[in-house]
Amino acid sequence: MIIKGGTNLSGIPIGILCLETCYGRPPGHIRNASTFRFPVMYRIVKGATARRVVKEADPELLNPFIQAAQELEREGVMAITGSCGFLALFQDDLADAVDIPVFTSSLIQIPMVYRMLRRSQKVGILTASQSTLTAALLKAVGADAVPVCVAGMDDRQEFCEVVIEGRRQELDVGRLAQEVLAVVDGLAKDHPEMGALVIECTDLPPFAHLIQEKIHVPVFDIVTLTNMVYETLVRTEYKGIMPRRI
Repeated sequence: MIIKGGTNLSGIPIGILCLETCYGRPPGHIRNASTFRFPVMYRIVKGATARRVVKEADPELLNPFIQAAQELEREGVMAITGSCGFLALFQDDLADAVDIPVFTSSLIQIPMVYRMLRRSQKVGILTASQSTLTAALLKAVGADAVPVCVAGMDDRQEFCEVVIEGRRQELDVGRLAQEVLAVVDGLAKDHPEMGALVIECTDLPPFAHLIQEKIHVPVFDIVTLTNMVYETLVRTEYKGIMPRRI
């Protein structure tokens, strides 16, 4: 499936591998094209439910994701990302399967974020599932040696019923916002040494501004990462710095 967003429709810089889920996405979500000022292309991977990806880390999904990534490459995208941070487990295999950059997860930012902090500080992680955010997942993005503190949405009713279990297709955005803020508030109180937060779950960036207002630290997510990658792919001239002809 192709959906274009942004104002410049001259090309498709970013392709997005999507889980097979049906609930609505507010602005700020990676699967809402209005989130970005540049075009994006979506490809849904059939059978890739949130439970199979987040809770089960189903290895049988690797080949369908590889095929979808290769299809996006043939369509002309310049880089590929995904709509779930737990796709980090497939990072190496997906990157090897195509000839364009792949950044499966916002968790890739963790080592970079840690380098910005004092050595006594930790990187906070807000995840869909703390119970399945394993050491293997962090190792897959080179973050296994980084001191982190983690909080998950595991027991939050709105999030689990709609996002993970798919029992309802109507997302109560206000209720989910309250759940998110309760989780991050607890994380900040338990870990005053947290110097920044990385949001693993791609469903939660719409609330990044509220999170920052609550805990007062830099907040990174899949949107910040996608915007950064876009800036590396589509460089523009700095006005007035170069002569018209070189």
